[in-house]
Amino acid sequence: MENKDIAKTFQLLASIMELHGENPFKIRSYENAYRNLRNLDRPLAEMSQEEIAALPGVGSAISGKIGELLDSGKMQALEKYRAQTPEGIQEMLQLKGFGPKKIMAVWKGLGAESIGELLYAANENRLVELKGFGKKSQEEIRKQLEYYLRSKHQFHYAALEAEAEALLAEINRRLPGVKLSLCGAIRRRGNILERIELLIGHEGPLDALFGDWLTETGRDGSAILGQTPDEIPVAIYQCPPQEFGSKLFRYTGQPDFLDAFVKTFPGLDCKGLAEETEVFAKAGLPFIAPELREQEWGLQLARDGKLPTLIEEADIKGIVHAHSTYSDGSQSLRDLALYVKALGYEYLGVTDHSKAAFYANGLQPERILQQWAEIDALNSELAPFRIFKGIESDILNDGSLDYEEGLLQGFDFIIASIHSNLRMDEAKATQRLIKAIENPYTSILGHPTGRLLLSREGYPIDYKKVIDACAANGTAIELNANPYRLDLDWSWLPYALEKGVLIAVNPDAHSREGVHHLRYGICSARKGGLYAEACLNALGRAGFERWMKG
Repeated sequence: MENKDIAKTFQLLASIMELHGENPFKIRSYENAYRNLRNLDRPLAEMSQEEIAALPGVGSAISGKIGELLDSGKMQALEKYRAQTPEGIQEMLQLKGFGPKKIMAVWKGLGAESIGELLYAANENRLVELKGFGKKSQEEIRKQLEYYLRSKHQFHYAALEAEAEALLAEINRRLPGVKLSLCGAIRRRGNILERIELLIGHEGPLDALFGDWLTETGRDGSAILGQTPDEIPVAIYQCPPQEFGSKLFRYTGQPDFLDAFVKTFPGLDCKGLAEETEVFAKAGLPFIAPELREQEWGLQLARDGKLPTLIEEADIKGIVHAHSTYSDGSQSLRDLALYVKALGYEYLGVTDHSKAAFYANGLQPERILQQWAEIDALNSELAPFRIFKGIESDILNDGSLDYEEGLLQGFDFIIASIHSNLRMDEAKATQRLIKAIENPYTSILGHPTGRLLLSREGYPIDYKKVIDACAANGTAIELNANPYRLDLDWSWLPYALEKGVLIAVNPDAHSREGVHHLRYGICSARKGGLYAEACLNALGRAGFERWMKG
């Protein structure tokens, strides 16, 4: 180990000990060791134990720990604290300006144990409720976390969409009239992406594309690799314009889909086609949307004449699942309602957190009654726009809903979600969900697995049993449109549709901007073949009312 690596180990030890509230004098000694060792000219590996112990700020105890590191690359004291500390918390210690005290605050105050959970909390306006945090520091942390996640080479679709559109616009400006399209996973609107991929139908050189706005970094087979100023990786494929359709088809589909296409139409010559629609015409198929080109079943739907008209954002008539300042939202109920109405929606289902979600300012019964009175007044003022009285009720550890039955009866609808005690095996999680689904007051099952993409895997569930229970009890399932959730995963939508379960594409909005998360839910829903008739909030206001009463 080099001196700087040894020094950083003592820095980590000091930080992790501070997290656990250990002796401040020991912590200070390890911090001093970090500062002294990092600037040491002579390699520690070339020094004797006596020489190391004689260094300023070291001594016999610290020299012994340095010896451990030189011998094995590990330090027993550090390993002890690591074993007591979640990996995600240790990762937070790498963030600049986010020290142990703040990490402890979000760990114990919010239960956030990973970078992704912390970012989610910042986006939901939760950090400002903690001592030592304000809106400015919350925003700074949010930006820092987003950068950190970008550096891990995986991206939420929402993080790359705008960048990809800007890239296309700039290429069109530099190479006017060129044939151009996104391709690969970003064209299929994958939940998680590794890069932006695009295809250019142009026979000339592409030198005009590179410079200060796009840096060429190498080659990957037929792809030219580049990087944007924000360090977003880009892969550019090039072909003659007359082959653009064939190449776009090839570079868009997942291998499973493409292999199934070749096996289904052996010998079909689809080379040299200028337009992608010509590929499907030669195969005698309707055009298959890029979102459905993940697996063989999309091709099978087209062959059987059952290809659905995929849902569009314009099909959504109401916003269901939104939080106001009554719990952890950043907009008042009135401002949120006016904003949703101004966007052209017919209704808003407000669903603040229930009392068990104390970390999110969950509603005590008296505050629910206060909110209901405000909703009644707003409905008189804003008609025919309608605010429905909902709640995001925590599913408690035994599967029951938050609140007593008398209060549950008063809601227009209830989204039942798990927010606590997430460490469950499949049997426990499945049983907990099914009990909540069977509760007669549950209208919608919220984010069924509790996952946070790129940071937290969902708890394991038996998807078929959960979906079957929803079908048996007339319970809708949420596709949570927050780009960090997108839960229920699109791959289970075909089974839910087969069972007749309605899907609610819900933004889980905690601000006005959060309402627009709906877009990402629609992108994911299209991948699962969702169509408007099977979407709960594609119902108009009257239809949604009838569904709630039914």
